[in-house]
Amino acid sequence: QVQLLESGGGLVQPGGSLRLSCAADEHTFGSYAMGWFRQAPGKEREFVASISRSGLTASYARTVQGRCTISRDNAKNTIYLQVASLGTEDTAVYYCAAATQQDVKVEESDYAHWGQGTRVTVSS
Repeated sequence: QVQLLESGGGLVQPGGSLRLSCAADEHTFGSYAMGWFRQAPGKEREFVASISRSGLTASYARTVQGRCTISRDNAKNTIYLQVASLGTEDTAVYYCAAATQQDVKVEESDYAHWGQGTRVTVSS
């Protein structure tokens, strides 16, 4: 069982940036593609970014394309999400997830393991 723990959320001013981390306590972390999803108040959870097992391929939602970077450190069993130029529309609970395959995945159904989420609030 892969357990995931997100951190790095909090209150951020509009225009600012954030870096979220997700640590896994499973030695097979390096076997999976990983992803970030988010759920804004009153909305369904949506895909944000995904990174392949190797870390060489990534995919981003159009809403964050160009201002978001997903990365992973397999030696530390950790993935990261950096988002710049934050707006109020980025306010959400951000979830880390582990897929069941090696390639980038954008659908929730391709992810078998989920963290508890970390809340990000963008407000002045």
